[in-house]
Amino acid sequence: MSWDLVIYLLAGFFIARMALGLYAKLFPPKNLTEEAPSGKVLASDRNTMVVDIRTAGEWQDTGVIKGAQLKTFVTARGFLNDIKPKMKDGQRLALICRSGNRSSKAAHKVARLVDFPVVNITGGMSRVVGEGYKPVKPDPRQGA
Repeated sequence: MSWDLVIYLLAGFFIARMALGLYAKLFPPKNLTEEAPSGKVLASDRNTMVVDIRTAGEWQDTGVIKGAQLKTFVTARGFLNDIKPKMKDGQRLALICRSGNRSSKAAHKVARLVDFPVVNITGGMSRVVGEGYKPVKPDPRQGA
């Protein structure tokens, strides 16, 4: 195989990835929303299951939303296999991370696989804590 062919194949791969990313941003799933509720609202909204998708070290470092499920996001299907059985009928699924970047990507992936509402919590825990919410220590009952 010539190096020219390798370069063309790699370039094509990266262009295709960029196109898919642009498509996802321009045409998000209809069941996906971006919201910025307060920590108090997140902790008290029984119609929404909040899932903190950060790592265990991050949960320990900053604390978590009271009542949130704790599940590090790796793949959308694996994530849903663990979380979906814990959801109540009619509940929305809200994902939160440190800054909102990981949860945005994860929410897009999850929303494409389900028919119920999926929410990305914009600004993540950084925003929520910055607005004055006092997180709690992670508890094994939350899934940690």
